[in-house]
Amino acid sequence: MIQELTPQIVKELEDRARKSRADIIAMTYLAGSGHPGGSMSSIDIYTLLYHVTDLQTDKVVVSHGHTSPGVYSALARRGLFSPKEVIKGFRRVGSIFEGHVEPGVPGVHWGTGNLGQGLSVACGYAVAAKVKNAPVSCYVVMGDGEQQKGQISEAKRFIRKYGLSNITVIIDNNELQISGSRHKVMPQDFRKEYEAAGFVVVDVNGHDFREIHEALKKAAADHESPYAIVANTIMGKGVSFMENKADYHGRPLNKAEMEKALPEIDLQWPIEELEAIRKEPVAENISKEHWPFPSLSQGKPRAYAKEILMDNRSALGNALLDMAKENTGVPFAVFDCDLAGSVKTDAFAKEFPDNFFQAGISEHHTATMAGAASTQEVVSVFADFGMFGIDETYNQQRLNAINEANLNLFCTHLGIDVGEDGKTHQCIDYLSLLRNLASFSVVIPLDPNESDLAVRWALSTPGNAMIGVGRSKTPILTDTEGREFFSKSFTYGKAHHLRPGTKATLFALGAMSANAVTVWEHLKAAGIDIEVVGVSCPFGLSVEEVRDAASRGPVFVVEDHLMVSGLASHIAFIAATNSIAVNLTPMGIQGFPPSGPSDVCMKCFALHPEDITRQIQGRLKESL
Repeated sequence: MIQELTPQIVKELEDRARKSRADIIAMTYLAGSGHPGGSMSSIDIYTLLYHVTDLQTDKVVVSHGHTSPGVYSALARRGLFSPKEVIKGFRRVGSIFEGHVEPGVPGVHWGTGNLGQGLSVACGYAVAAKVKNAPVSCYVVMGDGEQQKGQISEAKRFIRKYGLSNITVIIDNNELQISGSRHKVMPQDFRKEYEAAGFVVVDVNGHDFREIHEALKKAAADHESPYAIVANTIMGKGVSFMENKADYHGRPLNKAEMEKALPEIDLQWPIEELEAIRKEPVAENISKEHWPFPSLSQGKPRAYAKEILMDNRSALGNALLDMAKENTGVPFAVFDCDLAGSVKTDAFAKEFPDNFFQAGISEHHTATMAGAASTQEVVSVFADFGMFGIDETYNQQRLNAINEANLNLFCTHLGIDVGEDGKTHQCIDYLSLLRNLASFSVVIPLDPNESDLAVRWALSTPGNAMIGVGRSKTPILTDTEGREFFSKSFTYGKAHHLRPGTKATLFALGAMSANAVTVWEHLKAAGIDIEVVGVSCPFGLSVEEVRDAASRGPVFVVEDHLMVSGLASHIAFIAATNSIAVNLTPMGIQGFPPSGPSDVCMKCFALHPEDITRQIQGRLKESL
């Protein structure tokens, strides 16, 4: 519902926008960095949007996050916080008013910076509203230059397919980007592109509140089509010598320019006073609320008997379906990129078609969309091959981590288990990427029973979680008494002592644990006694586990991953940073594997049990 405008309100908005332009100039000048030009061309859009939309229920997504000075000032002038505090804290350590918009700022729903993300974020919000049956309007303010990003095209196709008419795009069309005219940098007719994607395109004067408002009203009244409002604006609007100058896209005014600009702007405080408060300390303790998360029951785990030989990915799919059935009052949204049969979400899709979203081959968009949906009290799952869900979409997952979302990322076909698909599909570096993302928990289950437990844990626990498995069938692990090893619950970070020993320790990553148990049997037959530890939570591995392993003797690590950046690397890091002397032997992948059956590929890197056994025997003889 768009609020109406009266002549008095228009006058008030004009006053706010005028003051905001001065705020923008002042905060970027005093910070010595920032993006004043685009902030000033977008400020009338922000001033109006934050006035006529419902800040409690509607979503305003700022895709070109570098216009943060305009966003912060508009929200401040709307009354959410003090504009003077923004100027004081802008781009200072300890302040919520960072260089690009962050969700810690009241009124900011998603942190952006990398261009091209905002429309996908809005899709996530719209999907969440759809599965919750909640009335939500989503507004995405974007730059004209960022329309060159391919992810936006992916999002537009998704919007058309699912009829997300509650999404309205507002493009700040100042026709300039860092390198100059966008027509020269990369010619593009984005009007026709939006029309081809089923959007109604409306051109307005981006500095006329009445024109923008009329377009927003039309968009709100049309329940059939999404709208793209092309707001024709002027870079640097409000300071004569800045107008239509690409140089001010990312450059603040210098001292001489600031003195020249002061007579043209409505700065509320003397510049000397603002300079003084910039020298005052900024509070370091910033309270930040976590996204709301629904309460779920984990239900009764499935217990796969030791006689069963099945793949972990099927266990993932079964557990997902079980959880959805167990929690029918909780909204789920499962996203797929043309791989449902392979990643085993097809059974969920059949049972819950209204909660399954097929995005086609558009991984970048889907990763962002699923992350945004996960912040709206929706259980959000993005299932994909490891190469696509992690490697290809690392930037998008990094933003999900920055925004501290609640995404469940289920990745199959990890390691060289994809075999014949070869180098482009063998995801052998996922740990090296995910270890950079502080808010992601990572679980590589040892067998189908732990896969089942891990899914139930991840779906019912807030925070980003990646559960990664291979493609092949995996034995059900048992203890020394022949009982199934996993049967009750999952504890993140717990290492699993599969077999006892005293002379050495063999750590095994995920499904490589079955091979490690076979190695233990070979060595036991040869009179060699080693401890076998299965690791499903590599980044949760404790210092005590590494210390205990080092005290037993040589430490061996077997993994279906690049050994320079996987579990062995992490154990070495733990040891080095905790003064633990460890005799470490990594056994894993080197370089890019060949194309061929997965067991043959494993043989190429001496990862068969017989090969591992020989390596351990050789090293133990050397250590005597």
